[in-house]
Amino acid sequence: MLADVVQKLFVETTEKMKVSEGSFVSKSWVLESKKMWNIAGPAIITSVAQFSLDFVTVAFVGHLGAVELAAVSIILNVVNSFVIGIMLGMGSALETLCGQAVGAGQLNMLGIYMQRSWIITGVTALILTPIYVFTSPILKFIRQSKNISELAGKYAIWVLPQLYAYALNFPIQKFFQSQSKVWVMTVISVVVLVFHVLLNWIFMTKLGHGMLAAAMVGNISYWLINLAQIVYIISGYFPDAWTGFSTLAFKSLPAFVKLSLASAVMLCLELWYYTALILLVGFSKNPEIAVDAVSVGIILQLWTIMITLGFNAAVSVRVSNELGAGEPKAAKFSVVVAISTSVLFGLVFTSAILGAKNHFAKVFTNKPLVVCEASKLCYLLAATIFLNSILPVLYGVAVGAGWQVQVSFINVGCYYFFGLPIGGLLGYKFNLGVQGFWSGMLAGCLLQTVLLLIYVHRTNWGNEALQAEERIRTWGGPSELPKTEDRSTHLSITNQQSTTQVGE
Repeated sequence: MLADVVQKLFVETTEKMKVSEGSFVSKSWVLESKKMWNIAGPAIITSVAQFSLDFVTVAFVGHLGAVELAAVSIILNVVNSFVIGIMLGMGSALETLCGQAVGAGQLNMLGIYMQRSWIITGVTALILTPIYVFTSPILKFIRQSKNISELAGKYAIWVLPQLYAYALNFPIQKFFQSQSKVWVMTVISVVVLVFHVLLNWIFMTKLGHGMLAAAMVGNISYWLINLAQIVYIISGYFPDAWTGFSTLAFKSLPAFVKLSLASAVMLCLELWYYTALILLVGFSKNPEIAVDAVSVGIILQLWTIMITLGFNAAVSVRVSNELGAGEPKAAKFSVVVAISTSVLFGLVFTSAILGAKNHFAKVFTNKPLVVCEASKLCYLLAATIFLNSILPVLYGVAVGAGWQVQVSFINVGCYYFFGLPIGGLLGYKFNLGVQGFWSGMLAGCLLQTVLLLIYVHRTNWGNEALQAEERIRTWGGPSELPKTEDRSTHLSITNQQSTTQVGE
């Protein structure tokens, strides 16, 4: 069924783009791929570079001692992951609105949208601050080691400035991405990463200042990224998009918050599902081995997702740009190109996992029991990685079109009311252990992928373009769309044609 939906989506779109002689317009495909890669390529490098900041920190802290490593790992893998999911989601509304504003030619609204998002993410950071302040008692409450809890609590307070760096950084990223200016972020992130390694080596290895140095270096690195990006913005490279601070940033905040919350829920439900899975596995027999095996699989998934997140950003920008420009057919074609490309990458990742089915776990552990248990997950892991090469692209489409609320409901149903119960039933009742738990996740992932593909396939793109225009007009202040009447008439005709085609 999954293959049929993808095939129908591909055929329906490409059939409409034939030339009079009957051959496909291959130039359109090449042009769209080029536009997509201009965003996806640097977005991938940026994600890897910024993800590597924490990886470098862990690598240096690991030489201090086991307790220090455990404390920092808890902050980065539990606290930061929880917070980043919320902050990134709260900033994703900007991705919808900025992309559609660019397509509509309302560049003057981008700076205002970014300021509006800063207000929301800044307030969110204030609300999340107690999590960092009370990390130590929270960890003790859930019966973590006293030494680790106290050290993690100190480190959490030291890295609190990073929380506010996220609040500033995520909206800036969406501002750049919507205008396809991603190479700027890439260069800044790579340069700061090199600087981050150098500072850690000086203050931790050479001067021996320990965890406090690790925290301070991390704070400096994240704020350097923000400072460099802001300097670039105000230096005149965006004369139309950035015209200074404006009180318009406080307009339409409730509607902006609503879309931001929907984005946060959509993203967090996805990220927190892995936490729920680990908790579920933790109650099984031999929980240490089971949790380690599942963790290996999740780490591999996260690394592949780092790649597909580039396509997520690219398709979000392309769809929002085309809908904002009143080009529903072009938006749909962008979806087809992005999904097809991500499927190819999914096949590559899947083949790599299957080819190394008895060895991939050795990269993370030398425990024979864990390697054996993880190897049993090989085929399930390969299938999940394939589906997760498609899902981020579908999320990107959802963000670009403004479907965050609908996708949130799909997430809840597929993962929490379908996947988790099946995983628990297979893992506990049928004693399938790790394979049973993972099968539940795969089932939820498969159902979600099929439903989202059907949703995309049945979408009336002409209607989506009309909604994009209305969204810009309502939230963007006075409309400056050129030839509004002609454009609305054109979209209405396109909408009627799309409705007729769906009916047929």
